Amino acid sequence: MIKKIFALSVVLIFAFISSASCEEGEKGAGSYDIKKETIEVTAPDFNLKDLAGKTHSLSDYNGKTVLLNFTTTWCPYCIKDIPNLKKIYKGYQDKGFELIAVYIQESDKKVASFVKKHDLPYRILLDTEGSVAQLYGVRGVPTKVLVDKNGKILCRACRTLKVMLEKELGALP
Repeated sequence: MIKKIFALSVVLIFAFISSASCEEGEKGAGSYDIKKETIEVTAPDFNLKDLAGKTHSLSDYNGKTVLLNFTTTWCPYCIKDIPNLKKIYKGYQDKGFELIAVYIQESDKKVASFVKKHDLPYRILLDTEGSVAQLYGVRGVPTKVLVDKNGKILCRACRTLKVMLEKELGALP
Protein backbone atom coordinates (compact mmCIF):
# COMPACT_ATOMS: atom_id res chain seq x y z
CA MET A 1 0.00 0.00 0.00
CA ILE A 2 2.82 2.41 0.87
CA LYS A 3 4.50 1.65 -2.47
CA LYS A 4 1.28 2.48 -4.34
CA ILE A 5 0.88 5.79 -2.48
CA PHE A 6 4.54 6.65 -3.14
CA ALA A 7 4.19 5.78 -6.84
CA LEU A 8 1.02 7.85 -7.15
CA SER A 9 2.72 10.77 -5.38
CA VAL A 10 5.67 10.61 -7.78
CA VAL A 11 3.32 10.57 -10.78
CA LEU A 12 1.36 13.56 -9.47
CA ILE A 13 4.51 15.54 -8.70
CA PHE A 14 5.91 14.77 -12.17
CA ALA A 15 2.62 15.79 -13.81
CA PHE A 16 2.60 19.06 -11.87
CA ILE A 17 6.21 19.86 -12.77
CA SER A 18 5.65 18.98 -16.44
CA SER A 19 2.55 21.13 -16.57
CA ALA A 20 4.36 24.08 -15.01
CA SER A 21 7.34 23.63 -17.33
CA CYS A 22 5.14 23.57 -20.42
CA GLU A 23 3.33 26.72 -19.36
CA GLU A 24 6.62 28.48 -18.65
CA GLY A 25 8.02 27.25 -21.98
CA GLU A 26 5.12 28.69 -23.91
CA LYS A 27 4.86 31.99 -22.14
CA GLY A 28 7.60 32.95 -19.73
CA ALA A 29 7.58 35.62 -17.08
CA GLY A 30 6.27 38.97 -18.24
CA SER A 31 5.44 39.36 -21.91
CA TYR A 32 8.36 37.35 -23.27
CA ASP A 33 6.94 34.68 -25.59
CA ILE A 34 9.56 31.98 -26.06
CA LYS A 35 7.72 30.14 -28.86
CA LYS A 36 7.27 33.36 -30.81
CA GLU A 37 10.81 34.60 -30.34
CA THR A 38 12.90 31.47 -30.58
CA ILE A 39 12.85 29.44 -33.75
CA GLU A 40 12.99 30.75 -37.30
CA VAL A 41 12.81 34.39 -36.23
CA THR A 42 15.36 36.82 -37.60
CA ALA A 43 18.03 37.51 -35.01
CA PRO A 44 18.07 41.19 -34.02
CA ASP A 45 21.11 43.02 -35.37
CA PHE A 46 23.30 44.90 -32.94
CA ASN A 47 26.45 47.00 -32.72
CA LEU A 48 28.94 46.19 -29.96
CA LYS A 49 32.60 47.01 -29.48
CA ASP A 50 35.39 44.48 -29.03
CA LEU A 51 38.29 44.92 -26.62
CA ALA A 52 40.21 46.99 -29.19
CA GLY A 53 37.28 49.40 -29.57
CA LYS A 54 36.23 48.17 -33.03
CA THR A 55 32.47 47.99 -33.59
CA HIS A 56 30.96 44.69 -34.74
CA SER A 57 27.44 43.95 -35.94
CA LEU A 58 25.73 40.58 -36.14
CA SER A 59 25.11 41.39 -39.79
CA ASP A 60 28.92 41.38 -40.31
CA TYR A 61 28.65 37.60 -40.07
CA ASN A 62 25.92 37.04 -42.67
CA GLY A 63 26.53 33.72 -44.41
CA LYS A 64 28.03 32.18 -41.27
CA THR A 65 26.52 30.13 -38.47
CA VAL A 66 26.98 32.21 -35.31
CA LEU A 67 26.87 31.12 -31.71
CA LEU A 68 26.22 34.07 -29.40
CA ASN A 69 27.30 33.22 -25.88
CA PHE A 70 25.97 35.78 -23.39
CA THR A 71 28.25 35.59 -20.38
CA THR A 72 30.09 37.32 -17.53
CA THR A 73 33.50 37.00 -15.91
CA TRP A 74 32.05 36.17 -12.48
CA CYS A 75 29.73 33.30 -13.48
CA PRO A 76 31.09 29.90 -12.35
CA TYR A 77 29.01 28.02 -14.97
CA CYS A 78 30.38 30.30 -17.69
CA ILE A 79 33.95 29.59 -16.60
CA LYS A 80 33.26 25.86 -16.45
CA ASP A 81 31.93 26.00 -20.04
CA ILE A 82 35.09 27.60 -21.52
CA PRO A 83 36.84 24.31 -22.48
CA ASN A 84 33.69 23.19 -24.32
CA LEU A 85 33.42 26.52 -26.14
CA LYS A 86 37.08 26.34 -27.16
CA LYS A 87 36.51 22.84 -28.54
CA ILE A 88 33.45 23.97 -30.51
CA TYR A 89 35.29 26.99 -31.87
CA LYS A 90 38.38 25.00 -32.85
CA GLY A 91 36.30 22.30 -34.52
CA TYR A 92 34.06 24.59 -36.55
CA GLN A 93 36.03 27.80 -37.15
CA ASP A 94 37.01 26.71 -40.68
CA LYS A 95 33.46 25.62 -41.58
CA GLY A 96 31.71 28.99 -41.75
CA PHE A 97 31.23 29.30 -37.99
CA GLU A 98 31.75 32.21 -35.64
CA LEU A 99 31.61 32.11 -31.85
CA ILE A 100 30.93 35.46 -30.22
CA ALA A 101 31.14 35.85 -26.46
CA VAL A 102 29.05 38.82 -25.35
CA TYR A 103 30.14 40.04 -21.90
CA ILE A 104 27.23 41.76 -20.18
CA GLN A 105 27.69 44.94 -18.12
CA GLU A 106 31.40 44.50 -17.46
CA SER A 107 34.34 46.83 -17.93
CA ASP A 108 36.73 46.35 -20.80
CA LYS A 109 39.66 46.07 -18.37
CA LYS A 110 38.03 43.29 -16.37
CA VAL A 111 37.04 41.37 -19.52
CA ALA A 112 40.49 41.86 -21.10
CA SER A 113 42.17 40.43 -18.01
CA PHE A 114 39.73 37.49 -17.99
CA VAL A 115 40.24 36.80 -21.72
CA LYS A 116 44.02 36.81 -21.28
CA LYS A 117 43.86 34.55 -18.21
CA HIS A 118 41.67 31.99 -20.00
CA ASP A 119 43.32 32.39 -23.43
CA LEU A 120 40.01 32.81 -25.27
CA PRO A 121 40.48 32.42 -29.04
CA TYR A 122 37.04 33.55 -30.23
CA ARG A 123 35.46 36.99 -30.74
CA ILE A 124 34.82 38.96 -27.54
CA LEU A 125 32.25 41.78 -27.49
CA LEU A 126 31.21 44.12 -24.70
CA ASP A 127 27.55 44.78 -23.94
CA THR A 128 28.37 47.44 -21.35
CA GLU A 129 24.79 48.66 -20.96
CA GLY A 130 23.18 45.21 -21.21
CA SER A 131 20.94 46.38 -24.04
CA VAL A 132 21.78 43.54 -26.43
CA ALA A 133 21.26 40.97 -23.68
CA GLN A 134 17.88 42.55 -23.04
CA LEU A 135 17.09 42.59 -26.77
CA TYR A 136 17.76 38.82 -26.86
CA GLY A 137 15.73 38.15 -23.72
CA VAL A 138 18.69 36.94 -21.67
CA ARG A 139 17.51 36.07 -18.18
CA GLY A 140 20.68 34.45 -16.87
CA VAL A 141 24.18 33.49 -17.89
CA PRO A 142 25.42 31.65 -19.72
CA THR A 143 22.78 31.93 -22.44
CA LYS A 144 23.58 30.60 -25.89
CA VAL A 145 21.75 31.69 -29.03
CA LEU A 146 22.51 29.87 -32.28
CA VAL A 147 21.92 31.86 -35.47
CA ASP A 148 21.97 30.19 -38.89
CA LYS A 149 23.66 31.44 -42.08
CA ASN A 150 20.49 33.33 -43.03
CA GLY A 151 20.32 35.23 -39.75
CA LYS A 152 17.50 33.13 -38.25
CA ILE A 153 17.58 32.01 -34.63
CA LEU A 154 17.83 28.22 -34.50
CA CYS A 155 17.77 27.87 -30.74
CA ARG A 156 17.85 29.95 -27.61
CA ALA A 157 19.26 28.52 -24.37
CA CYS A 158 20.25 25.70 -26.77
CA ARG A 159 19.82 22.47 -24.82
CA THR A 160 20.54 20.59 -28.04
CA LEU A 161 23.47 22.74 -29.16
CA LYS A 162 25.63 19.80 -30.23
CA VAL A 163 22.83 18.37 -32.37
CA MET A 164 22.04 21.76 -33.90
CA LEU A 165 25.70 22.42 -34.73
CA GLU A 166 26.10 18.99 -36.28
CA LYS A 167 22.98 19.58 -38.38
CA GLU A 168 24.29 22.95 -39.58
CA LEU A 169 28.01 22.26 -39.89
CA GLY A 170 28.62 18.50 -39.59
CA ALA A 171 30.19 16.51 -36.77
CA LEU A 172 33.23 17.85 -34.96
CA PRO A 173 36.46 16.47 -36.38
